[in-house]
Amino acid sequence: MTTVLIDYDSGNLHSAQKAFERMTVEFGGGDVVVTSDPDVVARADRVVLPGDGAFPHCRGELFGRTALAEAIADAVTTRAVPFLGICVGMQMLATTGHEYAPTPGFDWISGDIRPINAPGQKIPHMGWNDLVIETPHPVLDGIKTGDHAYFVHSYAMDVANPDERLAHVDYAGDITAIVGRDNILGMQFHPEKSQNTGLRMIGNFLRWRP
Repeated sequence: MTTVLIDYDSGNLHSAQKAFERMTVEFGGGDVVVTSDPDVVARADRVVLPGDGAFPHCRGELFGRTALAEAIADAVTTRAVPFLGICVGMQMLATTGHEYAPTPGFDWISGDIRPINAPGQKIPHMGWNDLVIETPHPVLDGIKTGDHAYFVHSYAMDVANPDERLAHVDYAGDITAIVGRDNILGMQFHPEKSQNTGLRMIGNFLRWRP
């Protein structure tokens, strides 16, 4: 089994790669490959899309590489391989991002990416926050409300279908933390930086059979 981490110059992949490699050793999850090669993505058994920075930049870098976005879409929507988006990689699942200018996402989770509205709180939302689990999911096995994760973001997903929001955090209001449906999952926080909670989710993802 091969888990592919997409490299599209939109964030430091080192910590994510190390976390996934650690958990593949622990759970016998096969190989972890960091790549921007669409042919490698086409053969992947699992796809992980990290991302840091502005939504339009990440979208431009991803779709600007020949056939890469198409290979990801084919893996996720045609072959139905398990997919995990992290931080801006999760935001790319939305219909539209509204950072600087309206920018289309994959539209796999209906909703919009909008500025965090947290009166009295610092923006970006940066640091540890307690998860509030709304909907059970196999990747959340062993995770409970109150377990904390590490966030760094100024924009968040406004999900159109409440059933597709699996968890949120409270930051002067609800902020979407995890979304998912079918073989698609997204985490606004960084599981690779979230200590045991994040590693547990990564391990669960590697064993997940949608």
